[in-house]
Amino acid sequence: MNSPASGAGIDVGIGLRQPHYRDWAGRRPALGFVEVHSENFFADGGAALAVLSGVRETHAVSVHGVGLALGSVVGIDDWHLERLARLVDRVEPVRVSDHACFARAPLPGSTTVVHGADLLPIAFTPASLDILCANVQRVQERLRRPLLVENLSAYLSFDDADAMAEPEFLAALTRRTGCGLLLDVNNLVVNAINAQRADASAGEPVAAACAFVDALPAAAIGEIHLAGYCDTGDLVIDDHGSRVHEPVWAVYRHAVQRLGRVPTLIEWDTDVPALEVLLDEAQRAAAVQREASPRKAAA
Repeated sequence: MNSPASGAGIDVGIGLRQPHYRDWAGRRPALGFVEVHSENFFADGGAALAVLSGVRETHAVSVHGVGLALGSVVGIDDWHLERLARLVDRVEPVRVSDHACFARAPLPGSTTVVHGADLLPIAFTPASLDILCANVQRVQERLRRPLLVENLSAYLSFDDADAMAEPEFLAALTRRTGCGLLLDVNNLVVNAINAQRADASAGEPVAAACAFVDALPAAAIGEIHLAGYCDTGDLVIDDHGSRVHEPVWAVYRHAVQRLGRVPTLIEWDTDVPALEVLLDEAQRAAAVQREASPRKAAA
């Protein structure tokens, strides 16, 4: 498999998106890995799966989901989990991940369960933790491997959401299930900027995001995501539609200093640019990994 062009021990990847399939086949970029959205490859056969099979011959693949809805009180959808398990068996990815969110819920007054087609935030409470742990454990038992769970960008919260701090909540999840964490640095910065705009006492966003990183169990972090956000003036939205912003790079540098060279993804899902732009962002992430001098990570 190809290793990153930027240097030994540096592990940076990009998301494989349909507009780049043709360019990828002709170029086969030197990257540590590529990441795909699992739900795009649930079908049996077809062009997309053929492309992924070809990519897998030369690159490690990380499988990232958006539909498990791990925090849903109604549990995991059987069909979704079985399709994910089949994909994992076929691709043998280096990592499998999804989000600390909910999306599945019964219709009011009905037993019919619907999927909200969104990454909706969960409350950071002991009861919510119990639900998340049970669902994560079920997925891990079916896949026969640890799952990485990603922190969310959230635009609303619950009245009881402060029962546990989010890093404490995620640390407890890893202890109880043995899962790992996917640290989305862009999500940290988005939440921190929005928090400061809502309440000036929330603190400077980069410092707040770095403190969040420091509060996580370092050994549990198996992958990092970097992406761009959209600043509307009133609200910052995690849209994955631009180059990584400078505050995110600052927090990423801090994360590398604390955690070391964790596999890092450039994530770009809207207004997808030419492949060369993603590769340029990946080179910048590799430069941060190369230049930052990691302090010994705390356990």
